[in-house]
Amino acid sequence: MFLRLVADSFSRRPRHKLLTGAALALGMAVATAALSVSLDVGDRLAREFRSLGANLVVTPKADSLPLEIGGVDYRPVNAGAYLPESDLGKLKTIFWRNNIIGFAPALEVPVDAWTKSSQTIFTPAIETHTTLVGTWVNHSVLIPDGNTYATGIDKTNPWWQVDGRWFDENAQECVVGKSFAARAGVKTGGILNVGIPGSHWPLLVVGILTGGGPEDDAVVAPLVIAQKFAGKSGEYRRLYVSALTKPEDEFGRRDPTTLAPADYERWYCTPYISSIALQIGQVLPGADVRVIRRVADGEGAILTRVRILLWVVTFASLLAAALAVGASSAASVIERRTEIGLMKALGAGSGTVGFLLAAEQLLLAVLGGGIGYSLGILLARLVGQKIFGAAPAFSFLVLAVIVGLAAVVTLLGSAIPLRRASRYEPAPILRGE
Repeated sequence: MFLRLVADSFSRRPRHKLLTGAALALGMAVATAALSVSLDVGDRLAREFRSLGANLVVTPKADSLPLEIGGVDYRPVNAGAYLPESDLGKLKTIFWRNNIIGFAPALEVPVDAWTKSSQTIFTPAIETHTTLVGTWVNHSVLIPDGNTYATGIDKTNPWWQVDGRWFDENAQECVVGKSFAARAGVKTGGILNVGIPGSHWPLLVVGILTGGGPEDDAVVAPLVIAQKFAGKSGEYRRLYVSALTKPEDEFGRRDPTTLAPADYERWYCTPYISSIALQIGQVLPGADVRVIRRVADGEGAILTRVRILLWVVTFASLLAAALAVGASSAASVIERRTEIGLMKALGAGSGTVGFLLAAEQLLLAVLGGGIGYSLGILLARLVGQKIFGAAPAFSFLVLAVIVGLAAVVTLLGSAIPLRRASRYEPAPILRGE
């Protein structure tokens, strides 16, 4: 009998039900799109932000006071401390190893450089002072579990553009910064002599590098070449790490040494930039891991604002849906005053009447929520594809949340009209008052 009454209500008042369902579907569609993008936006933006470069830098703890100008280290090649290249595979053994998407060691060596075209009868070699940056490109790193991982400066600095190609690590090749190439007359395919007093190597120039920083005035070559010039086989001075992180909140910025064991475990198992830095320091003995704050803080601020905007949109859509449902429910209750009065006159209690009307609204919520989710996921895919280059995937979690939100919004929007309907007295209604 109960189901028959509910079905009869839908068949006799399709206009109100259609309006209520449409309001719910539209509201849930916007909420679905916002929630789907919000759940996916963190990973998408984090990967987009990695085009800004590394967000962690590793240097030796025992290193001497650095002498840097414009980001270039001008200390003598034998000054300061170094770190072993052989330990780098351990980076892929930390708890958040999958969040590390690239790392590249670097060793800068002040050198003189000249080309064959600069030689004359009076000046055998007109030398140009520059910096040789030794690093990795598509380098295979052996991980302690026996697997290998390909990484290098092309992963940590993806905005670096090479006109030509990157060097082969097993060959005497290099890429040259565009400013240095213009000053020294270096061209792709030419030979660049690079060396220090007492030693020099001819390197084949395979590309012109544009990075927008000190690298535009440097020579970038395989790490092993810089190590030979510095006399530091198998060592490096600086390591750049690019990691996917979660924006640091108030909890994430707390000092881990002051946390209780349970809080420390929670902090350690959250991909905060400081948590990943600590874990890197634990597997690289003698290393000082620092956060590049201008990158990490900028990422966190942008990501937080985008998520706040999406949550505001979600809240606004739910509020609009609740108001629409409330107005439709109030009109329906007024039209059904006689029906409600008759049910009460026949012995139905206020709870029974309220439960019947609420069941009708909940059925609408399920239908409207399902339709809204279908429309919303299409909208989310469109927005995700246009803005982030990838569409959010179907999620049963989001579907369950949307249907639940539709039910809550429907009950909240209908609360006042349903309360009024349950308090109707049958006698005045049946007398036509």
